Amino acid sequence: MKKIIHYLLTHIRQDFTLRTYGLVTLFLIVSISFNYYVDLEDSIIDSYVGSPQRYLWYFLLYSFSYYGTIGILRITGQLSKKSLDKNFWVYSLFGMLVLSIEPEFSYSVGSYVSKLDSSLYYWNYKLAHELAPLVCTLIPLALFYVYYRPRPETFYGLTFYKVDLKPYFIMWLIMIPPIIWASFQPDFLETYPTYRSPLPDEQLGLPKGVLAFIYELAYGSAFVMTELIFRGFLVIGIAVIIGKEAILPMVVTYAFLHFGKPLGETIGAIFGGYILGVIALYSRNIWGGVAIHLGVAWLMEVAAWIQKGLK
Repeated sequence: MKKIIHYLLTHIRQDFTLRTYGLVTLFLIVSISFNYYVDLEDSIIDSYVGSPQRYLWYFLLYSFSYYGTIGILRITGQLSKKSLDKNFWVYSLFGMLVLSIEPEFSYSVGSYVSKLDSSLYYWNYKLAHELAPLVCTLIPLALFYVYYRPRPETFYGLTFYKVDLKPYFIMWLIMIPPIIWASFQPDFLETYPTYRSPLPDEQLGLPKGVLAFIYELAYGSAFVMTELIFRGFLVIGIAVIIGKEAILPMVVTYAFLHFGKPLGETIGAIFGGYILGVIALYSRNIWGGVAIHLGVAWLMEVAAWIQKGLK
């Protein structure tokens, strides 16, 4: 915990200015308010589900969030014009492209696979949907890392070298009591577990516990991919070019990622994204973010499975 606090205090001392953080906060307030007022993602962007136009909508959404923040950093002088060279534009545009592909790609793959066996429609859809980011995120980033320079020493923080997960285990222990309390609330059980249908144990001839484990592994892989693109590529990767200024654009874009979720989650994503971004920047790996993100998600899933039973 001391190391994490040290990272945060060091970064805030070096990075914080009232003007920059104030303008970024204002940008977030206006953008979030507009999204929830017009229901931008759920009512407008998602109306194009199954259409190539949805890729364009997400590209425009994430580009607006990212480059809008870059513009603020330029206005306040925290980012020089010289920093925004060809490498920055190649890196950042590629990142926006990868982000914009995932929502529609995951839906399309899930829909296609689910139709292969009508008796396993929901199971196939959920599994394919959760595993799709391994294709549309991991593969493009791996190819980019191999063929494009400059690049960080490791594959965007996906390394176990000098990784210390002990502080995150403490965080898990701290989170257990509130998650147990939350698991008794009706709205919690309306959301978790994220697998919302009876497990197909009879069709597949496997115990329900095994099927739940398989699904949770797939569910967890999507969180790893989220950390890889946001904290790995958009922080550790782009920091090779613009240094610590990589964090704020990532944070705002991460908040935009949550536009289809409840307002509280979007606001929480701002603080969570900032903390995880700082940890990634200073530790040079994404496993802290994976441990927090995935650990809390799995704790909520386990609590819900226990409450509902393996049905």
